[in-house]
Amino acid sequence: MMVAKTVSGLEQILKSELDGIGALNTEVMNRAVSFEGDKACMYRANYLCGSALRILLPVHVFEIKSQDDFYREIKEFPWEDHLDTDSTLAIDAVISYTVFTNSQFVAQKTKDAIVDRFREKTGKRPSVDLDNPTLRINVHLFKDTCTVSLDSSGQSLHKRGYRKQTGIAPINEVLAAGLIRLSGWDMKKPLLDPMCGSGTILIEAAMLASGIPSGYFRQEFGFMKWKDFDQVVWDQVKTEAREKIHQPENLRIVGFDKSVMILRKAIENVSFAGLDRLIYLKQAAFEDSVPPSAEGVIIMNPPYDERIQLEDSVAFYQMIGNVFKRKYGGYKAWVISSDLEAIKFIGLRPSRKFKVFNGPLECRFLGFDLYEGKKKNKFTD
Repeated sequence: MMVAKTVSGLEQILKSELDGIGALNTEVMNRAVSFEGDKACMYRANYLCGSALRILLPVHVFEIKSQDDFYREIKEFPWEDHLDTDSTLAIDAVISYTVFTNSQFVAQKTKDAIVDRFREKTGKRPSVDLDNPTLRINVHLFKDTCTVSLDSSGQSLHKRGYRKQTGIAPINEVLAAGLIRLSGWDMKKPLLDPMCGSGTILIEAAMLASGIPSGYFRQEFGFMKWKDFDQVVWDQVKTEAREKIHQPENLRIVGFDKSVMILRKAIENVSFAGLDRLIYLKQAAFEDSVPPSAEGVIIMNPPYDERIQLEDSVAFYQMIGNVFKRKYGGYKAWVISSDLEAIKFIGLRPSRKFKVFNGPLECRFLGFDLYEGKKKNKFTD
């Protein structure tokens, strides 16, 4: 069994992605999906699943009653099957309702047990490297059950490798990919992000429509340093995926941003990703924008009044609603925000809504059907 971690609210999206790559017995968990598969499936999950943050391989599950139980179980595990004395390691720990009260202490205790085992057996010990270890270990303690997993991803999978420039409050790539899938975009209608920032939503949409793997631009995954890494299988996974990359026909993906400086960052990111022919960028404030087509899908991540301060958040969201009503009839519009009160002032009744998290922020992802002509917009009371 393996576990794919994701953003809260994207579990069903990730399950669908895993089903699509041939994973077996997928089961939704809290911020995760468990699944079964072979080594190739693990490689594909890392390379192809846009809504996955990490792919974990559990290797040891045990019950504990005390901190001594924990140390003993960790020390008795055959770590030499996965590490050498000249290897490096890093440990991530997550704890809930257990005998430990500090996750950093759990990570330290895990490290002590592992190096003590090596020192006693060989007189040498692996060292710690928090940034780029040979092996990243995940320890999850829930009540009296401990699950020790190997992190096959290494760095979080949201680090795609294409984003060379960012704005003040960039959206996480995994969240952006998940929102696009939640929106139900058919990859045929034009897609617009009218507050595009550094271009993450646009790039994720273009990659999805082109069949470009989410891990295409990454140079490294954690499993590539494992003792049992199979280069032949990995090359086959990449080759099969890259053979499906294509240039979408008659598809327009458009981004606006009012800041010339921020738009330059989007241009650089889009260019690095090689998506210049698919993504069109223009400097424009949303209230002054001109719809790029008669119909389409809008996905936007406006400021939340958190990292980017708004002078008047109510007026800001009223402006969004007014522009929707005046200019974008015929579109389906999606807006994500953690400002759960101000977003109501868009003044339209959402046809769909999802609860998702952007980091620690609880957000709503709302879909609005923007009618034109005699089908008037449905206003909230």
